[in-house]
Amino acid sequence: MTRKKLKWGILGCAGIAKRAMIPGLHLSELNEAAAIASRDLDNAKRTAEELNIPTAYGSYEELLADPSIDVVYIPLPNHLHREWAIRAAEAGKHILCEKPLALTAKEAAEMEEAAAKAGVLLSEAFMYRYHPRYDMMKKLIEAGEIGEVRGIRSAFTFNNAGHKENVRYRKEWGGGSIYDVGCYPINAARLLLGKEPEAVTVHALFSPEHDHVDMMASGLVEFSDNVSLTFDCGMWAAFRNPLEVLGTDGIIEVPSAFVTGEPGSGNFFVSAKGERREIEVPHVNAYTAQADHLSRAILGESQLRFGGADAVSNMKVIDACLQSANDRARIRL
Repeated sequence: MTRKKLKWGILGCAGIAKRAMIPGLHLSELNEAAAIASRDLDNAKRTAEELNIPTAYGSYEELLADPSIDVVYIPLPNHLHREWAIRAAEAGKHILCEKPLALTAKEAAEMEEAAAKAGVLLSEAFMYRYHPRYDMMKKLIEAGEIGEVRGIRSAFTFNNAGHKENVRYRKEWGGGSIYDVGCYPINAARLLLGKEPEAVTVHALFSPEHDHVDMMASGLVEFSDNVSLTFDCGMWAAFRNPLEVLGTDGIIEVPSAFVTGEPGSGNFFVSAKGERREIEVPHVNAYTAQADHLSRAILGESQLRFGGADAVSNMKVIDACLQSANDRARIRL
């Protein structure tokens, strides 16, 4: 018996939707990309044709009014997340919203409240969390494979600085490297440690050429038990995205912590007891896995692991990081 798929509507024709999320939905046995909307109908029609999506709309409102749509994916610029997530909730649609969920923890809490009031699920699109290696890493840590965790080090950088028209370089739109890629190491540390930070200290490069957004940032995120995350992020540096968990008796190293593509790219390494071994991880499309997890929760088959409350907690850390970078001060959470 063929299972009925949940129908997804995509608000906007952003690059992340076209190159990653929509192809991920096409691979899913639980979901289908059923409609896409743009404020430019021709753009929506062109994207729908290119990506084999049945329906195109010339406004976000039209898509939200479509009674056949079960879930809405929001890859819009950061400053539009709050408005359209709340409107999607009010339209009775479940929501997967790109990271960062909002511009502030306060906005994120308003989105969470709207979803709860409407009885729909809201989740933040950190696709990396649904790749099986993170559960594998957590099990190794909990089993004492590397001893007691002493710290986490991570980075996420790329160089797009020449494209000054990019939405990442619009301050009022939620531009900047902490919002765009710094959120990943922060989120990963919270996930792996299973707790919330106590304080942050961040130094940043604010660029007048790019509307004064933070183009680079380096930070210290303090957790209890004298454990910390040290991270850097940037949009004006060579590409890299490693993560390292340092323990008293060993190290977990992830060469590509947030980006996976070809088979083998999700593998990681464990150094312990005098040897370094590669851990092979099943090849998974993280975007498909992310959509499938949300759908199973919508269908009542499992609990949603990362809902609105988790996103609010992550935004509290991002708020503190931005405050620290602007004030040149240690911020307690």
